[in-house]
Amino acid sequence: MLTDGQPNVGKFDIQAHVKKAIEGKYPLYNLGFGYGVDYNFLEKMALENKGLARRIYPDSDASLQLQGFYDEVSNPMLTDVELNYPENEISDLTKNSFKHFYDGSEIVVAGRFIDNNQNSLTVDVRGEGVSMDFFDLSTVHKVSECSKLYIFGEYIERLWAYLTIEQLLEERIAATGEKKENLTAEALDLSLKYKFVTPLTSMVRMDLKFASPLELHKARDYDVASLATLICSDTHRKINWFKLRERDIDGDPHFIISVPQKKDAICFNINENPGAVLNLINDPVTGITVNGELIGDKRVNSDAKIQNTYFGKLGIANKHLDLRLTVTPEKITIQNGNEKTGFTWLDSVTLQQEGLTLIINREKSLVLKMGSGASFVIVLHQVWKKHPLHQDFLGLYALESEKLSEQTHGLLGQFFHPLDFTILEIHPGSDPKKPDATMIVKNNELTVTR
Repeated sequence: MLTDGQPNVGKFDIQAHVKKAIEGKYPLYNLGFGYGVDYNFLEKMALENKGLARRIYPDSDASLQLQGFYDEVSNPMLTDVELNYPENEISDLTKNSFKHFYDGSEIVVAGRFIDNNQNSLTVDVRGEGVSMDFFDLSTVHKVSECSKLYIFGEYIERLWAYLTIEQLLEERIAATGEKKENLTAEALDLSLKYKFVTPLTSMVRMDLKFASPLELHKARDYDVASLATLICSDTHRKINWFKLRERDIDGDPHFIISVPQKKDAICFNINENPGAVLNLINDPVTGITVNGELIGDKRVNSDAKIQNTYFGKLGIANKHLDLRLTVTPEKITIQNGNEKTGFTWLDSVTLQQEGLTLIINREKSLVLKMGSGASFVIVLHQVWKKHPLHQDFLGLYALESEKLSEQTHGLLGQFFHPLDFTILEIHPGSDPKKPDATMIVKNNELTVTR
C-alpha cells in the first residue's frame, strides 16, 4: 500500500477491513511518502499483517529508496521460520519465530545460558520453502572469552539487549493502555542500562565543534518550543551546549540566551504577525545589522490565539564594508557595493574575498563572517513541499558575539554583553513540573516559567 497522506476514514475501520481481506494469507507492506503521513498507523497495520512499513523521503533519490525496498522483500526464501531451544537450558530468549526470511537478510536470536558452565546447545530450526519444508538441527557453541574481548567487551550481552529493546518497541506499536506502559518502561530501562539511543531516550553531546548547531537541527521533526523548555529546565547539565550556541533564534521564533555567569539561560518568544520585520542586531561601531522578516503557516489556524510564525527572510549587512547578505528558503544573495551574486540552496560554495567569508553547505546551512566581527550561521529547515500547513523557514545563530561592541542593541543584540538578573518568589505554575517566578532583568519585573 502506498500513501502520501492521512486516513480519510476511521483508523479502526481501515485496520479491521484490511485484516479481514488479508486473512493472514499475505504480508502487508506499507510505504509512506513524505512527512504528511501517519507513519505510526502505517507501521502498526503492517506489523498486524506480518509485513513492514517504510518511509520514503521526498528527495531526488526516492526511486533509489523504492528500489532498495523492493530488493529487500522481493525474494522470500522461507516462511514461518522457527528456532526452538531447550527450555531448561536458556532464559531471556529474544524473538525466535519469523514470518519471512528474505534472500540477503539475516535472522539473529539471542538469550542467556542458565548454566554458565555450559558451552553448547542444540537448536531446532524449521521453516517452509517454495517447494518443500526446511528442517535443520544445529549446534550452537558459546562465544569464548577471547572472542568477546576481540569484539569490544560484552558484545553478545549488548546484542541481546539491542534485540530485546527492538522487540519491545515493535510490540509497543500495537499495544494499548497498561500493556503499552509496561512495554515502554521495560524498553526504557534496558535503553538506559545499556546506553542505547532509542525513540524513548536521547543523547546530549558535549564536545561539539563549530558545526554543532547545524547537526543538532537535523532532527527537524521535534517541536522547538518543547526543546527550549527541556533545556531551560535542566541548564546545569547542558550549560556547555548553551555556551557553544551562544545566542540563537529559531522556530516560532524562540530566542535562547546563555547566561554563563549564572549557569542558566533565558528563553523567550516574540509574538508578531507574518510580514513583521524584527531588528535583531544593530552594532553602530562594527557597522553590523541583522534583520529578520516573519512568515506564518500556509493557512491561519482560527482556533489558535497566537499564530505560529517563523523567519522567512534574514538580512545581514556591514555598512562599513558595503556588504549585504539576503537569505530566504529559496535563494541567497550577496551584494558587494553595486555588484550582486546569487546562489540557491542547491549550491555548495566557499567564497572568500576581502572582508568576507561565505560557506554554503548544500540544502543545510551557511556560515558568514564579515570583517573581524561576529560570525553567523543560518540553518535551512525544510518541510515536505506538499505539506498542507507548514513551509520552509530559517534559523539564525550568532557566534563570537563578544567581538561586537558594548553599544550593540536589538532583540538579540541587547543580550550580547554581561547580563544580570534576579529570580524571586518561586511558586507553583499552571504546570506542576514547571514553577513560575518573578524575574528582575534590565530594571523590568517579569513573570517567568522554569
